[in-house]
Amino acid sequence: MAYAAHKEIDADLIPVIDIGPLRDGSDPDGVAQAIFRASRDVGFLYVSNHGIPDDLITRTHEAGLTFFRQPLEDKLSVAINRDHRGFLRQGGAKMDDDAKADLKESFIWGHDFPDHLRGRPLHGTNQWPASMPSLAPLLEAYFAAAHGVAHHIMRACALGLGLAENAFLETASQPLSRASLTWYPPQPPNLGEDQFGVGPHTDFGVLTVLCQDSVGGLQVQDYNGDWIAAHPIPGTLVINVGDLLARWSNGRFRSTPHRVINASGRERLSLVLAFDPDFDTPIDPALVCADGEAALDEPISCGDYLLWRFGRAFDYRNKP
Repeated sequence: MAYAAHKEIDADLIPVIDIGPLRDGSDPDGVAQAIFRASRDVGFLYVSNHGIPDDLITRTHEAGLTFFRQPLEDKLSVAINRDHRGFLRQGGAKMDDDAKADLKESFIWGHDFPDHLRGRPLHGTNQWPASMPSLAPLLEAYFAAAHGVAHHIMRACALGLGLAENAFLETASQPLSRASLTWYPPQPPNLGEDQFGVGPHTDFGVLTVLCQDSVGGLQVQDYNGDWIAAHPIPGTLVINVGDLLARWSNGRFRSTPHRVINASGRERLSLVLAFDPDFDTPIDPALVCADGEAALDEPISCGDYLLWRFGRAFDYRNKP
């Protein structure tokens, strides 16, 4: 038996975009146009000069490995709750109803909501393991830094669509954004071609900011249906369009299928930030529709859409 087949990457397929001129304001429109083209044509891009300090990435990565190397009972002390915070064990997620469960493990945290909002769906409290008292401030710092990158990209997406730069950020003060330490064990080939670290899927929400390690394993599907390896590029982050941004842009941006196969023989750890605005934010394609253009989808709130997708993907949501 063997791994699912893929091709090596065409160097020009997923562009590398320097977002320094977007961050410092020297050429936001030029960067916005480059991000627009990549989001329209591929749905994936690499960004350099993203502003997250190397030391913060290194320390977050090392802490993530320490967490996942703990005994299972320690990780289960912060087992995932109904608000999608905490440890998701192997087998707890699958990306398609007929697929095998993913091999990955995850630790998920998010925005710290004020007391008056807690109790609403997905407005929970972060869970921090007692075994790692220094984890909370470190992961909160990484969340803030990656969230800042997401805001820059969302401004560029708006500019690229001819909108005001804050068009996608007007209701993002209490965001449903969540971050994840995602750990992939070495995957032996005898598990077969239909087993994945994370199975083929498109991301649920608006935008994903991914920090890969050096191990590799991410694969992206091109227009021909072929799978290509999106190798780690030092000093960059991977950005990809999610289903809600494709919907919000009335199909102008592409939410691209991707998967992970860890054939390296080593453990793999990714740092993931899934950006989403407030629960009640209307994801309304009419925002970008030109005169006479029909919206491809009905408006839906960000929170309602995520609850529907979570219910399909995560087995804990279907248990008492």
